[in-house]
Amino acid sequence: MSLSDFDGLGLAEPLIRALSADGYERPTPIQRRAIPSLLEGRDLLGIAQTGTGKTAAFALPILHHLSAFGTKPESRRPRALILAPTRELAGQIGDSFSTYGRNMRLSHYVVYGGVGHGPQIQALAKGVDVLIATPGRLIDLAGQHAVRFDDVMHLVLDEADRMLDMGFIRDIRKIVALLPKERQTILTSATMAPEISRLAHDILKDPVRVEVAPQGQTVDTIEQRVHFVDAGAKRALLASLLRDSKLSRVIVFTRTKHGANRVTESLAKAGIVAEAIHGNKSQNARERTLAGFKGGQVRVLVATDIAARGLDIDDVSHVVNFDVPNEPESYVHRIGRTARAGATGTAVTFCAPDERGQLKDIERLIRRPLKAVETIVPSAPRMPVAAPHAPHVKPKGEQPRPARVEARPATKKAHGKPKPHGKAPAGSGGGKSGGGGGGARSSRRRRNRPQYAHSPV
Repeated sequence: MSLSDFDGLGLAEPLIRALSADGYERPTPIQRRAIPSLLEGRDLLGIAQTGTGKTAAFALPILHHLSAFGTKPESRRPRALILAPTRELAGQIGDSFSTYGRNMRLSHYVVYGGVGHGPQIQALAKGVDVLIATPGRLIDLAGQHAVRFDDVMHLVLDEADRMLDMGFIRDIRKIVALLPKERQTILTSATMAPEISRLAHDILKDPVRVEVAPQGQTVDTIEQRVHFVDAGAKRALLASLLRDSKLSRVIVFTRTKHGANRVTESLAKAGIVAEAIHGNKSQNARERTLAGFKGGQVRVLVATDIAARGLDIDDVSHVVNFDVPNEPESYVHRIGRTARAGATGTAVTFCAPDERGQLKDIERLIRRPLKAVETIVPSAPRMPVAAPHAPHVKPKGEQPRPARVEARPATKKAHGKPKPHGKAPAGSGGGKSGGGGGGARSSRRRRNRPQYAHSPV
């Protein structure tokens, strides 16, 4: 086993072994700057984009501190609390704690909405060291007295700006009011809106500020392009671009849930394997879709912004902004799904004429223009033109006469000689004067009479 640069950060030996086994060689800039301060017990304000390694930056020091306890946590009293905006992000933070703490006898549990309370209440009753939660479900559990916060020593608000966008700031303030005053608090955010600045001022004590990249600055390893295209041609353009095998693992972002479904359906008609993920999908469906995308069975993941900040998937080659986001910060969050962990990636944006204003806001935020590329939209396949009707030519020779089906009323057998074949039957208007009137009255009587199985047709 080769030792890595993480040794110099002062982390416990079981953590170093776990990192080496998982292929971690050198700490990222935020890890290198944040971990020593967190090991000293300082509060932290981390301004960093997704994909910079910020989860390990706060998870490793927390595990290091908790490993000093020789006793198990009490029932319903976690020692560390991690708040995340989405179910997906909460689950991925839980996976990170599993990876880093594999050589430690520490427990963690993830709670989120959309599933039953019962299993979560039972797990908390057994006691957990680290509780990872979405704010809404945590407040529900606290209201049922399924969790208490007396023993919380570490609080993390991960991606606080996303929680602001989703309307969780009030819930967060309610939760913080229930926690012990003496604790270590960590707040991470990709941007610093005024409300986030006020929240940081209220809950952090003399924090260390670690800013890995200036706000709005996108990762340099992402190639960013824009296609100027009419809204009605976007689906055809997307299908055309996906014919290139270089787009091996793609996330397509739409503005609405219905838009995600429509894009998925159009790709399926083009023979491209795609699945949608958004808030209307059940938790089981979302997990199956993510598993298929991570495993390579699904090539294209079509998502709304609810997934823009909650997905941690390696080797995403391209991000496509099918709709230009209304908020320029969302653009930064979206394209952060690619070029993770030092890799390269490509972000493609489809810009309709009525989206030029949002594009200018994005370019102002990231302080650079997007590279405009030539847009060639394949035309829709032409329907075959029917040949003009040829003049009818009567074939030579005698031809079989087509069967003639007539609906004729059932009448009593006529007495006397049978009528010659080919003449109109009685009541059809072709017989003697007055013959048609009786047939019409008979037909009306039959129409007014109920029909039974044995009635004549």
